[in-house]
Amino acid sequence: MREPTFLILTALARAPMHGYGLITEVAELSGGRVELRPGTLYGALDRLADDGLVERDREEIVDGRARRYYRLTDRGETALGAEVERLSHTVRAAQARLSARATQRPAVA
Repeated sequence: MREPTFLILTALARAPMHGYGLITEVAELSGGRVELRPGTLYGALDRLADDGLVERDREEIVDGRARRYYRLTDRGETALGAEVERLSHTVRAAQARLSARATQRPAVA
């Protein structure tokens, strides 16, 4: 799973959100590393909806413009959980290798 997809699903795990809210939340979750543009976000949401991972929750009219909210589906929750487990396993493996490397270094005199 690509990082922007992971971050979108992570943002939606808390509550349904609209596009601008998702853009803001993804930037916050990534520490500013991932900045989604609206076209990129809505293309990703369309793909995630086609895959059954997210769905439209509701639509509101704010200042004369439609604000569409999306929510995580059960299938999306399962996919996000599997990705969290995969990433956690990879992090644990990296930490173990770094720890092993630190103990294998010769002492510096």
